[in-house]
Amino acid sequence: MNHDRHAPDTPAPTGNLFVVAAPSGGGKTSIVNALLERDAGIRLSVSYTTRRPRPGEQDGVHYHFVDEAKFMALLAAGEFLEHAHVHGNWYATSSQWLRGQVDAGHDVLLEIDWQGAAQVRGLIPSAVLVFILPPSLAVLRERLEKRGQDSSEVIARRLDAAQEEMRHCGEFDYVIINQDFATAVADLAAVVRASRLRSAQQRTRHSDLVASLLAPRP
Repeated sequence: MNHDRHAPDTPAPTGNLFVVAAPSGGGKTSIVNALLERDAGIRLSVSYTTRRPRPGEQDGVHYHFVDEAKFMALLAAGEFLEHAHVHGNWYATSSQWLRGQVDAGHDVLLEIDWQGAAQVRGLIPSAVLVFILPPSLAVLRERLEKRGQDSSEVIARRLDAAQEEMRHCGEFDYVIINQDFATAVADLAAVVRASRLRSAQQRTRHSDLVASLLAPRP
């Protein structure tokens, strides 16, 4: 399916928007962080959330942590590109910042759930959607348990929610199996590299070259 729906005479945004989703414990954040370390050309979109910070998380770096009243005020003001209620908390993406970055030619990566990814795809059809799957439910459970942050009851609920989330992987452009971490990072990097070579973006970035190559010969 071709999601690059810009008309031939309409310049495409020169930046790419990468949307990465995964079930809780799927390894999404670790893979994304490894990609960001090796590719300085990608900017991470910092989402808003009403959940409490986890140990080591910093406001404005990992998330914009706000209370529910502030979140709803921003939502009513039209600040969010997408929003979703996940595991009892609200999450959302800043519309103005993200659109501005992509239109200015910057590549942006957005970590959200499948609901948010669907909203982004409807608003920005050229977005590249990537879903990360664990190699098995047993491995997913083990990763959740190793966090040491949740009770067995919470982990059971997260596993149930994870199965529901994974049913939507077919709605994404790419699916990466996080069995071997280094391979999963390399796979995500390959998606990024290929997306940067899409026709619409290349024609816009190198418009002078394309024009010169297609100009009538003397």
